[in-house]
Amino acid sequence: MYRDHTKVIAIGSRVIGGGNPILIQSMTNTKTEDIEATVAQILELEAAGCDIIRCAVPTMEAAEALLEIKKQIHIPLVADIHFNYKLAIAAIENGADKIRINPGNIGSTERIRAVVDAARERKIPIRVGVNSGSLEKELVEKYHGVSAEGLVESALDKVRIIEELGYDNLVISIKSSDVLMCAKAHELIAEQSPYPLHVGITEAGTLYSGNIKSAVGLGMILGMGIGDTIRVSLTGAPLEEIKSAKRILKTLGLRKGGIEVVSCPTCGRTQIDLIGLAEKVENMVQDIPLDIKVAVMGCVVNGPGEAREADIGIAGGVGCGLLIKHGQVVRTIPEDELLGVLREELVHWEEQE
Repeated sequence: MYRDHTKVIAIGSRVIGGGNPILIQSMTNTKTEDIEATVAQILELEAAGCDIIRCAVPTMEAAEALLEIKKQIHIPLVADIHFNYKLAIAAIENGADKIRINPGNIGSTERIRAVVDAARERKIPIRVGVNSGSLEKELVEKYHGVSAEGLVESALDKVRIIEELGYDNLVISIKSSDVLMCAKAHELIAEQSPYPLHVGITEAGTLYSGNIKSAVGLGMILGMGIGDTIRVSLTGAPLEEIKSAKRILKTLGLRKGGIEVVSCPTCGRTQIDLIGLAEKVENMVQDIPLDIKVAVMGCVVNGPGEAREADIGIAGGVGCGLLIKHGQVVRTIPEDELLGVLREELVHWEEQE
């Protein structure tokens, strides 16, 4: 497996690569200069399961804000830098656990060397990022358009620049909004590079389309045994990125823990608001630390049978519903009490089992 053999890289108190668990990342959408708002968002993301957080550093004030932000959070912080090498150095000096740069837009070798020297002094990894939207003109011409091969060549060129400066504490990121191109690029680079890969489908889109593209793309890439840390990039609240990333990893068998909610697709026999109930259950279980499957079914006729593979479930009827455990009906419950009874059962699950 590719990820079992990538180089182990420490990011603050966490590690990626070498077969270590795949870590989930997100990026704040607050102004980094607004310390209070940024810390509040990071703490919310931490509670949801974010392992690593990235903050944009477009100004010196943002770089300096990292020092105070770091004091109030508990997960590694990555500084996202574009163009200005002085901001990269300032971010490192103010406690960033990793920096994300594209050496191609940092400038001269001397400027890149200054960033590398600062990172080396503090043992800070550098994430080399290449995006299909900013692929060099000569590589676009060489491959007759933006291509997986061009992305890989660009990334390895950037890596080589830093390696030649004597530094190999690196993570690679090659992203595209084209799912198939992105998957092919990751397969190519995994065969040519020992560095851990940060995987994501960039500019994936809104909550709806972005989730579909990310699930397909990350599913393909992670399913090949490639990828050491991931981000689901959505045009929406960062909290949604964490929820989606956790579900993708769990679906692929790459992460355990957390309640899995399954529900039927509704049909003419459905006699309750199954869609609303299923959404309420999914939101309700977010803070319950169990590794079980919960079923939400729309009718009392087929519900018990369809919920057989779940540990616990509820099925709705006319004014009442069923509580089901391991495929067996346990009791009948008034419809308006279904959600409350289910939560009570889950909160006390380990005491009863």
